[in-house]
Amino acid sequence: MSEKNFERHRQPWRQDEIQKLHTLAKKGMALKAIAKALTRSEESVKQRAKEDGLSIAKLR
Repeated sequence: MSEKNFERHRQPWRQDEIQKLHTLAKKGMALKAIAKALTRSEESVKQRAKEDGLSIAKLR
């Protein structure tokens, strides 16, 4: 995993971010694109999606 400095490190998820995550995941966007759109790490997005029972498209 790359060592990037995320300015929003360990910030709690806001309701609007959760809604955006659900919307983007349902559209079939890739993990990297969703993470960039939400300005969160891929790991954070993956974790939240798992908690919410969402499946995120894998890049092929």
